[in-house]
Amino acid sequence: MSAHTQTAEKGQNTTLLCQESYVCSGTDEAIFECDECRSLQCQRCEEELHQPERLRNHERTRIRPGHVPYCDSCKGANGNIMHASMTGSRQIAAVRCQVCKINLCVECQKRTHAGGNRRKHPVTVYHAGKAQEQEEEEGMDEETKRRKMTEKVVSFLLVDETEEIQSSVIIGMGLRHGQPLPLILQGPVRNEEEFIKKLDCSPDQHLKVVSIFGNTGDGKSHTLNHTFFYGREVFKTSPAQESCTVGVWAAYDPVRKVVVIDTEGLLGATVNLSQRTRLLLKVLAISDLVIYRTRADRLHNDLFKFLGDASEAYLKHFTKELKATTARCGLDVPLSTLGPGVIIFHETVYTKLLGSDHPSEVPEKLIQDRFRKLSCFPEAFSSIHYKGTRTYNPPTDFSGLRRAVEQQLENNTTRSPRQPGVIYKALKALSDRFSGEIPDDQMAHSSFFPDEYFTCSSVCLSCGCGCKKSMNHAKEGVPHESKSRCRYSHQYDNRVYTCKACYERGMEVSVVPKTSASTDSPWLGLAKYAWSGYVIECPNCGVVYRSRQYWFGNQDPVNTVVRTEIEHVWPGTDGFLKDNNNAAQRLLDGMNFMAQSVSELSLGPTKAVTSWLTDQIAPAYWRPNSQILSCKKCNTPFKDNDTKHHCRACGEGFCDGCSSKTRPVPERGWGPAPVRVCDNCYDNRGIQLDVAELPSDEEGGTLIARKVGEAVQNTLGAVVTAMDIPLGLVKDAARPAYWVPDHEILHCHNCRKEFSIKLSKHHCRACGQGFCDECSHDRRAVPSRGWDHPVRVCFNCNKKPGDL
Repeated sequence: MSAHTQTAEKGQNTTLLCQESYVCSGTDEAIFECDECRSLQCQRCEEELHQPERLRNHERTRIRPGHVPYCDSCKGANGNIMHASMTGSRQIAAVRCQVCKINLCVECQKRTHAGGNRRKHPVTVYHAGKAQEQEEEEGMDEETKRRKMTEKVVSFLLVDETEEIQSSVIIGMGLRHGQPLPLILQGPVRNEEEFIKKLDCSPDQHLKVVSIFGNTGDGKSHTLNHTFFYGREVFKTSPAQESCTVGVWAAYDPVRKVVVIDTEGLLGATVNLSQRTRLLLKVLAISDLVIYRTRADRLHNDLFKFLGDASEAYLKHFTKELKATTARCGLDVPLSTLGPGVIIFHETVYTKLLGSDHPSEVPEKLIQDRFRKLSCFPEAFSSIHYKGTRTYNPPTDFSGLRRAVEQQLENNTTRSPRQPGVIYKALKALSDRFSGEIPDDQMAHSSFFPDEYFTCSSVCLSCGCGCKKSMNHAKEGVPHESKSRCRYSHQYDNRVYTCKACYERGMEVSVVPKTSASTDSPWLGLAKYAWSGYVIECPNCGVVYRSRQYWFGNQDPVNTVVRTEIEHVWPGTDGFLKDNNNAAQRLLDGMNFMAQSVSELSLGPTKAVTSWLTDQIAPAYWRPNSQILSCKKCNTPFKDNDTKHHCRACGEGFCDGCSSKTRPVPERGWGPAPVRVCDNCYDNRGIQLDVAELPSDEEGGTLIARKVGEAVQNTLGAVVTAMDIPLGLVKDAARPAYWVPDHEILHCHNCRKEFSIKLSKHHCRACGQGFCDECSHDRRAVPSRGWDHPVRVCFNCNKKPGDL
């Protein structure tokens, strides 16, 4: 049975369940089989179904261990069901269709469910019970028992050609060689439980891993089938020119307790050549024994080059990662940092085997000499053995290879067996670490495993050199690194200042130009900045430089107090000596803070103070604000936020609706300009005041004070309105260089909310991105940007450890 065709879990039942679902909903164990009902029935369903008089005489058989029902639609050899019943040739059922509710043998399943919509019906596969199997095994010899153990083994796609770990899902049933075969759809593996389930082994079983490598067309799958599975086509073979093995396939050998892995051949036609080559090394890293299969009459240099490069890449990239995986995953069994053993299986037809011309020389010594001549050193492998066979007439003899493999598997001095969960975790860790596409310009053809396959692909924007760290190192917080020196670029300003005095004492302390010293208060720092310029402050030495410390003769800091170093500029990072002179922005922040504080703190007493000041400059005939509780006309009570208006004629208090009209009131001294009056006084224009009601000299002065107060209030309101207009222009001018301009910020950098009139923009003082208030309400000092006192930072920057 080929397992490279889509295969999955077989759906085989260890316990037959009720097929009627009349009382038990199909959850109880089947006890009877009724020929007339053509179904398996539990105790409860059997009693309920056969209560009617006409059903009591149904012939029912009690199910024994290992029972398999007969086919319900079998027509026998001559094509009619009557003949099948008379001759007794009715077939044992192989599957049961869950939709049609019938049992089918292999032929009937092929005849009725091979096409149309029925082929998608879910089915359950029957198998003989354990008791029957045990009876059959009692009469078998050891070799037959081993063959029997491997009959149910199927292979499955473990990793596809894109380096993604795979799993399988049953989508239906098919036939192969007259036997029912599950049809599967590949999908990503979610956890190690699925991996163990696919292997069909115990989670506590200790296993070893055997993999095979070699050029395409050299018979790797055929070799595994005959070495481990007695010639059964567990791994697919094909006479076609196209490679029948794509990706990495795996199967479990229950006899030798090993996971057997078949790989895609070298030198084959593939699109993702570099990723395929990197995938082979991942398989090699989790293997305990590697078989290199070759059918060349003479050993080619490619074999030695492949193993030499694989050894170098294993020691350079995988040894450290396997150690980290052991610590990170908390594995009880440590992953060996020494590579697997290697067996070179060499099959010839016309040439002699290696070492046959010199019986005194061991083939392994000749192989080591060959490695040395090619300057390839397979130091990572625990052992290298040679096993050859000369095929005068097919088929190939695999008995020698089988004995060599079993001998190596018994050796546990270097590589000990481990649980399947450990194998999966190691493969998953290597796949997560070394993944992603490899750029075409980084594909090297002089080596099988160049560093570009396993190192970071980031390139310095200033000098163009590459990062030498492992792939995806940024996920662990490890910064980029390059061994070559960088060059200065004015575009990125990739200079770094270090304190010269600290450097001479053996310390390397970075410093940055900023507005004020950390010991200065915000306002004092601004005052000093206006007088003596920016400062450079060292955490150890204090302020070491001020740009305008003297009236003349101020020297450049590079010549006096700091050293300059050029560092690499990696994608996604900021420049180094950005303009940290944030004096203008600090001044705006201070003014905004003061205005906001005054507005918030004075909101309560503002009404009381305003009312008291109004009464102090009000004319004598005005009613005091404290006595005005409601509108004189409509009697509407005044609230805290309501404004009281005095009629300039009668002096009573009114609401805005009852005192919206205006006219001159010359008799009270309000003229000739119109002023606010109530509706009653507006209608009674002809009323003349008595001499006693005319304003006195003192009241005239108060009236003048009231007019001046109203003019000042109107003028200040106009000034505030005028200041709001150019505020946006001032903010852009005061913006530090590393801040993102306001017009480029359309939504919050964290929650992605769009900014509007109601949602204000705020800059993070550390990264310079735009955020809403909810995503940037934390306060923290940012010394690297010149903010020595707590300022606004976003959530992400606040989570960073150490100084910002």
